[in-house]
Amino acid sequence: MEVLNVQIIETISVVVCYIIVSYINRSFVNNALKKAQLPRSRRKITIRAANLLTTIVALVFLSAIWGLNQKDIAVFVSTLLTVLGIAFFAQWSLLSNITASVLIFFNHPMKIGDTIKILDKDFPYEGEITDLTYFFVHLKTAEGDIITIPNSLVLQKSISIVPDKG
Repeated sequence: MEVLNVQIIETISVVVCYIIVSYINRSFVNNALKKAQLPRSRRKITIRAANLLTTIVALVFLSAIWGLNQKDIAVFVSTLLTVLGIAFFAQWSLLSNITASVLIFFNHPMKIGDTIKILDKDFPYEGEITDLTYFFVHLKTAEGDIITIPNSLVLQKSISIVPDKG
């Protein structure tokens, strides 16, 4: 067989495996998170993250099939890991907000619809969480103002969840 035919067959098999693994990921993660009684919005985000990881693995396999050198793949992976390392440790970085959003998603008890107080001496805020994005937490105050707070700041400040009055 020609080299091109082998590459096409390998590419087709990687794509088929990608589709199968994506389906299994979606089913497995969805079922596991339903048992954990997480809201649907959190399940969707987790499934997206699992699909992103699966896509990256499939792209690495495809690049290896089509002749990308292992050295080039290693440079790409090390660059990606360096960026993630900076995200974990640099407080000023936009990447730290993305990292903080992942930590808030998995480890923080607040969720959309909760009313929270940010316990800060200089800038105390209280409001209902209307959105949790990759960069900001959106609060709607009693006056109707929307306040956006960087996710990294949410992890640094003490927060109190106000119980429902009704």
